[in-house]
Amino acid sequence: MITWMQKHKKWLIITIWISTIAFIGAGFVGWGAYSYGDKAKAVAKVGDIEISFGEFQKTYSNLYGQYAKMFQGNFDEEKAKAFGLDKQALKTLIDQALLLNLAKEYDLSVSDSELAQKITSLPYFQKDGKFDDKLYKELLSQNNIKIKDFENDMRRQLLLEKVFQLFPTVISQTEKNTMDTLFNIADKLKYKLISTKDIQVDIDTKALHKFWEENKKRFMTEKTFTIAYIIQPIITKEFSKEELQTYYNDNKTHFRGDDGKILPFEQVQEKVKEELNKKETKKEALRKYIALKKGNIKTEKTATVSISKNEFNQEIYNKVAGLTMQKPFAKPIAYKNGYIIIQLTAITPSRAKTFEEAKEEVTQLFIQEQKTKKLQEVAQKSFTNFEGTVSDFVTLKDADKLTNLPSLDAKKFLAKLFKSNKKQGYIVLNSQNIVLYNILEQKLLNKSHVESEQIITGIKQNLFNANLLKVLQNKYKTEIYYKGL
Repeated sequence: MITWMQKHKKWLIITIWISTIAFIGAGFVGWGAYSYGDKAKAVAKVGDIEISFGEFQKTYSNLYGQYAKMFQGNFDEEKAKAFGLDKQALKTLIDQALLLNLAKEYDLSVSDSELAQKITSLPYFQKDGKFDDKLYKELLSQNNIKIKDFENDMRRQLLLEKVFQLFPTVISQTEKNTMDTLFNIADKLKYKLISTKDIQVDIDTKALHKFWEENKKRFMTEKTFTIAYIIQPIITKEFSKEELQTYYNDNKTHFRGDDGKILPFEQVQEKVKEELNKKETKKEALRKYIALKKGNIKTEKTATVSISKNEFNQEIYNKVAGLTMQKPFAKPIAYKNGYIIIQLTAITPSRAKTFEEAKEEVTQLFIQEQKTKKLQEVAQKSFTNFEGTVSDFVTLKDADKLTNLPSLDAKKFLAKLFKSNKKQGYIVLNSQNIVLYNILEQKLLNKSHVESEQIITGIKQNLFNANLLKVLQNKYKTEIYYKGL
């Protein structure tokens, strides 16, 4: 997972950012049975605002993608149902709709200039310190996001921000002083890092085999999917000037300059051609998708994919993992400037590995768990009397003063230490590292901290937002037509 994130860092940044602010996803996962009451085109209505199935599907897909990454691809529709992903997606949209009703009541809106200013100021779309229209379109295209959809969702996000600006957070001096006090507690410590690196474990064959017997479900083969597919390369067509002009007139907002202003037709004819060719390519891919479902054409190639063996990309694997033998066809997915149309042909379920197959993994995990167990025993026996490093007075923010600990470990140690009420003891950083400590002295500093205001603001805003939503739930009627996956 870490290797994949490093390799795709550029695209991961924009994906995470878009997922966070716009609730939109790249492609749609497979869907089980779903039904609606009397509203076929909407999943719910909140006040005057209807939540469309398309919005719901995109939000669900976004959540699905996030969970798939979290579980390193080992996530499917069954797990999504267990996690209640559809309910999470619907709640997200209902909460947004409640706030948008309030925005409507207060006559709030977002102008084109405000939208353009926001988009052109985002660092993800800038090159050499300036907005780059080509980069803007490229990033959205790489994430399979239509410009129109992105701008609509961005406009909605800005509108939601305006709603929250109606209710500024006020911080009292007493609240700030209280939070400052937490940052001003300073401890003089004796501390020592102990690690599993210093612990030796003897491997007993019988114990190892028993460990495998008791933990077979932890050593499974990968679930694999066999697919057949068609690649639809980019189509290059000749378009009349009238066709180009018509498309440009209907989609002017796609063609902006560095300053966010719409460029004249004469300057963007080639870009208009590119968009039209992409549109034609998608149309042809959809035609082949329908023909494949009907059995009128055959697939071109086959492949077997799993979490660790995937010649395509994460999005395509997520799509494949969501298919079933009852619903084996995937709508065209953007791939290498064109599209890929997929048919699932076989699923090889995961199974428990034999002892020989799993021996290397079993041995590593057995050693790790035995070392962790012994490390805990060492900590319990030695924290009352150990030779360690004596620090200066340190506060929650002084991780850099603990020179015998790596930076991240020092921060984690102090975060846990200042939650503890014990004068001496040990802090578990992770399964491999523990810090023994003894508080030698303690005093209260007298400093002001910028973080205090930020933390209090965050806490108060979260509480206020939760209560605001409760008030709006009583103010605007919510009708839910969605009956579940």
